Amino acid sequence: MTKHPNDQIMKKKVRFSLVYRDMWQSSGKFQPRKDQLARIAPVIIEMGCFDRVETNGGAFEQVNLLAGENPNEAVRAFCKPFNEVGIKTHMLDRGLNALRMYPVPDDVRQLMYKVKKKQGTDITRIFCGLNDVRNIIPSIKWAKEGGMIPQATLCITTSPIHTAEYYSNIADQLIEAGAAEICLKDMAGIGQPAMLGKLTGMIKKNHPDIIIQYHGHSGPGLSMASILEVCNNGADIIDTAIEPLSWGKVHPDIISVQSMLKNEGFDVPEINMNAYMKARSLTQEFIDDWLGYFINPANKHMSSLLLGSGLPGGMMGSMMADLGGIQAAINSLRKQKGEPELNTDDMLVALFNEVEYVWPMVGYPPLVTPFSQYTKNIALMNLLTMAQGKGRFVMMDDAMWGMILGKSGKVPGTIAPELVALAKEKGKEFTDTDPHTLYPNALDDFRKEMKENGWDFGQDDEELFELAMHPEQYRNYKSGQAKKNFLADLEKMKLEKMAKGNVKISPEELSAFKHAKADAVVSPVDGQVFYEFKGDGEGIPCLEPSIGQEYKDGDILCYVQATWGEFIPIPAGIGGRLVDIAAKKASHVRRGDTLAWIEREA
Repeated sequence: MTKHPNDQIMKKKVRFSLVYRDMWQSSGKFQPRKDQLARIAPVIIEMGCFDRVETNGGAFEQVNLLAGENPNEAVRAFCKPFNEVGIKTHMLDRGLNALRMYPVPDDVRQLMYKVKKKQGTDITRIFCGLNDVRNIIPSIKWAKEGGMIPQATLCITTSPIHTAEYYSNIADQLIEAGAAEICLKDMAGIGQPAMLGKLTGMIKKNHPDIIIQYHGHSGPGLSMASILEVCNNGADIIDTAIEPLSWGKVHPDIISVQSMLKNEGFDVPEINMNAYMKARSLTQEFIDDWLGYFINPANKHMSSLLLGSGLPGGMMGSMMADLGGIQAAINSLRKQKGEPELNTDDMLVALFNEVEYVWPMVGYPPLVTPFSQYTKNIALMNLLTMAQGKGRFVMMDDAMWGMILGKSGKVPGTIAPELVALAKEKGKEFTDTDPHTLYPNALDDFRKEMKENGWDFGQDDEELFELAMHPEQYRNYKSGQAKKNFLADLEKMKLEKMAKGNVKISPEELSAFKHAKADAVVSPVDGQVFYEFKGDGEGIPCLEPSIGQEYKDGDILCYVQATWGEFIPIPAGIGGRLVDIAAKKASHVRRGDTLAWIEREA
């Protein structure tokens, strides 16, 4: 009888994690409420197949605050049932950026691990989008001090630089620094299965006792092959999803993964299918209740186009919104020149091609938050400025330059000579300073603000932490403005669905929506204000609207370019007359700042 090459590991036990938080983040904007999380947790436990559940992390707490909800209460409610039965809970941690999109001072990062452990989170998955160990190693130390298990992360991509040897060397450094586990974070799903299998084998050979967890998105369709490869080379835990949010730009479904590995001979847990169907039904209920209004249908589809550009599927929704504004500007320019207009597919191919051109020039940063947004936005702005005849790299903000200059960490590759020359021409300096030393401690200032406002520091200082981590969002949450903004957004989304015939709204609800009043249109993010994208040959910004201008429901008032580069369209509420402008064109605003006042029809 011929011995199977993998006989020595064919009966290895493989465990599963349900990435319930990431399922929602990769699908849409918001997360379930505290009461919904408390309802789904016992059903997830009843399924009997999960050793781990992702309960919070990046893009969980921020969106809770945006919805006017308390994220600390949500985390405690979600973690508690899993803690009681011994299922490990884990969170996503962006290293230098912790739970947000921009750097966090050391003392706030240290506090995070103490707070999250007290709230019931066992494991922190620490990553740096550049794989710069300087952004990960301090968090390993602070996580252990806070009582959490530090899982260090390798952000996976495919480039001439990102070889198995490259990643294995980083894993060695992180394990030496105290990482108890390693996660292979294949955020765009473009990691090649053979390389991932080789890497897993190398880490296991050097560190046999280290737990390896694989996290792969389904976008371009390689994830199932990658799961098989990493398991055949010693991986211990696989991240999975459940219907109705599995597949598409999300993650493979637990049923398919379990079936594949079981038939390969691995020791895998059985699935309580009655509980699976209950969890599936509850998740659909949450979608139908309100979360579905903020889910981009495109995120339910896989796309092989992602392989070329390497962009993560989870950012497709925001990318398409940005592309629409640039498309209008470019087509207006083309029309003036007598050239045919470009359709959405033309623009998408052009953008993907430009990302492929830009990516090596900016040093092959793995395309994960926030570096995927920075790279995409450089490419997007290049398309516009090339259409204007100005060439490339004309419109780059501080965040884009910060990545190139090394302010967020060292890029893995080499910056193109023309960008080095451009930086010198603009008086910009490159740095190799350890990034976390650039940001002074901040907790004392936030403590003072809490005391001045008479705000409770919360159990285990969790409210202090929330203010320090998400200051703009937390202030709006405390003032009630966040809930007001959220309800207005929800009303608008329901009306849009109704207009398309996708949802029924009672006459009473419709009347309430039509007569809703809002004193101000506010910015949802920190950034710079731009008014309409116009094809005037000069790009953006353009003329501000005139006082007295009328808006219809769904009209865009302006755009705010967020600190990470994304252009956020700002709706003019549900319509009305412009009575004043607070934010002039090209002005910088903070989240919650008033942009303009709209007097709505009675």
